[in-house]
Amino acid sequence: MALIKKVLISLSDKSGSVEFAKELAKFKVEFLSTGGTAKILRDAGLNVSDVSDYTGFPEMMDGRVKTLHPKIHGGLLGLRENKEHVETMKKHNIEPIDMVVVNLYPFKETISKPNCTFEDAIENIDIGGPAMLRSAAKNFQSVTVIVDPKDYEVVLNDMKQNNGKVLYKTNLNLAYKVYKTTSEYDKMISDYLGSKNSEAV
Repeated sequence: MALIKKVLISLSDKSGSVEFAKELAKFKVEFLSTGGTAKILRDAGLNVSDVSDYTGFPEMMDGRVKTLHPKIHGGLLGLRENKEHVETMKKHNIEPIDMVVVNLYPFKETISKPNCTFEDAIENIDIGGPAMLRSAAKNFQSVTVIVDPKDYEVVLNDMKQNNGKVLYKTNLNLAYKVYKTTSEYDKMISDYLGSKNSEAV
């Protein structure tokens, strides 16, 4: 089971996130977040650290670069039971991140708009989101990763029944959902770019 101490939340679809975070706060977790998500959590009275403060690097390039950092991905990918990983994390001040709550830029919704420009579509290709999801899902034994708000209740039930821990079976299922979601997301982007490539010819 995965004990949840540090949670990274960065959402495009913020529905239900405040209620979920308030429930998580009852387990004395620490929150990391970005931009608009950090704001709504703070407005709800929660204590939140900005990812940029944690990494020591500001969000840059119009938000294109904010979570692509070793302190984020090292915290997700580091194997808790691997002595070398643990020592490396300590050496570089990388703290374990035990839960990632991320959903992706609304690419499908963007390209469905009649007035969507090619530039708008490109800007709505999420990079950091899929990277965090995939890192967390690869280390599902220790990291809980949520890509679908429908799973908030499942995770909370596990934590309530297991003193703040999430079951291996739950994490495995959530990891499956991540790779299914990101593969479908990538296919949607490749199909879109393929159609534009055909138009260019």
